[in-house]
Formats: sequence, C-alpha cells, structure tokens
Amino acid sequence: MKKIKVSICTGTTCYVMGASELLLLEELLPEELKDKVEIEGVTCLEKCKSTGIGNAKAPFVLVDGELVSSATVQSVIAKIEEKNA
Repeated sequence: MKKIKVSICTGTTCYVMGASELLLLEELLPEELKDKVEIEGVTCLEKCKSTGIGNAKAPFVLVDGELVSSATVQSVIAKIEEKNA
C-alpha cells in the first residue's frame, strides 16, 4: 500500500510561523491514519520565495505533492483525509 507522503518545510520562516508544531503531526494523527502516512521534514520547499502563489503564507506543507499554505495540524490532517478517501 502506497503511503501518503507529507513534507513539512522546516526553513526558518516556516518553522517560526508554525512548522515547529507541525513536526508533532505524527503523534496527533487519528489512529486510523497513522500507518497510512509518511512524514518528513524538508529543509526548504522554497514556496515563500515563489511569485504567483497568490496570498499563500508560511508554513508550507506538501501532501502527496499538493501544497497546503498557512498550514495547521487541522488543515494538514484534513488534506490527508481527503487523499485517503
């Protein structure tokens, strides 16, 4: 079974804006998702430097390649549940 890949940006801006809390995501996942998700911290997704993202803000997370901006534990779990459906 292919796991849902979650990449959390741990660059300075993202870390300060909340990625530090997102790194606890594995502990906060609902039990039924724990074995379906692979979580990694990445040095920088370089999304805060991108133009054309509109009003996207840090912290940034990729869930199976799909960008979640202004990411919170709740919004990332919601995106994982959407991918798992």
